[in-house]
Amino acid sequence: MEEEPEEKMIEAALRPKSLDDFVGQQRVRRQLSLLLEASKLRGRSADHVLLSGPPGLGKTTLSMIIAAEMDAPLRITSGPAIQHSGDLAAILSSLTPGEVLFLDEIHRMSRPAEEMLYMAMEDFRVDIVVGKGAGATSIPLELPPFTLVGATTRAGLLPGPLRDRFGFTGHLEFYSSVELESVLRRSAGLMEMNISSEGYSEIAGRSRGTPRIANRLLRRVRDWALVHGVDRIEAREAAAALDMYEVDARGLDRLDRAVLEALIHKFGGGPVGLSTLAIAVGEEVETVETVAEPYLVREGLMGRTPRGRVALPAAWEHLGLEAPEFPTL
Repeated sequence: MEEEPEEKMIEAALRPKSLDDFVGQQRVRRQLSLLLEASKLRGRSADHVLLSGPPGLGKTTLSMIIAAEMDAPLRITSGPAIQHSGDLAAILSSLTPGEVLFLDEIHRMSRPAEEMLYMAMEDFRVDIVVGKGAGATSIPLELPPFTLVGATTRAGLLPGPLRDRFGFTGHLEFYSSVELESVLRRSAGLMEMNISSEGYSEIAGRSRGTPRIANRLLRRVRDWALVHGVDRIEAREAAAALDMYEVDARGLDRLDRAVLEALIHKFGGGPVGLSTLAIAVGEEVETVETVAEPYLVREGLMGRTPRGRVALPAAWEHLGLEAPEFPTL
């Protein structure tokens, strides 16, 4: 189901348009600012940029900002959409001088396309093979200078030769509560919401260190306030809205709590294999591993051992249970 036009407009409006408006990631912002300023002074396209880090921290937004700062058009595609070298060749051959190409989930690109990208990034040239077998011929195609911005949530899956061709690599970190409150204040101002400092703090504390989640929760709080006729949102109203959407005070949602409850109530705190745990909560293994597990491990609620997943004492405490005297680790 497609988003409503209003939701799309709000989503676009909430994205910062410049590095000065971008909240958080101070180190990466300073480095990018220097890189872009030097490129403009030289009158050349910026070096290729690789942005890594968990989802929702601003990799796509930064690519848009890079294009805006360089006053260049932006082309957006993704690794899974490029399954053949011909797919990549079609995109590269249609680029205009100075254009910024954003390649999301770059680690999921096919190997043939990846190898073509090596030459395109380094020499701004690709070789297109025409024909098959002994009669095949290679036609060199010159490309205009462009800037590739690659984004990945799993930098370790990128082959060394590809990673080394990026002139700048930036890793995005999770946001602090103070930074998330700044994100929320900016977004609430754009949405004309009236929220107290305590209300911002309540939403930020449930946002898992991620601006995308913070803005999503803010929109749900806005909906709750609209339906309940609330003009000013205090901490109590924000908590009531997010409780209704099953996001608890620590940012855990339904799936997170289901994983912890299964781990504790069905398997005595573990250890238990990931596939068995996924079956117990009625989800796919990949969903549990990529959606729920990273946050639970980061929060010290679940541990990973050679024998399987285990519930840590903080998980028992969060569910209002008494942890065993000697938990299995």
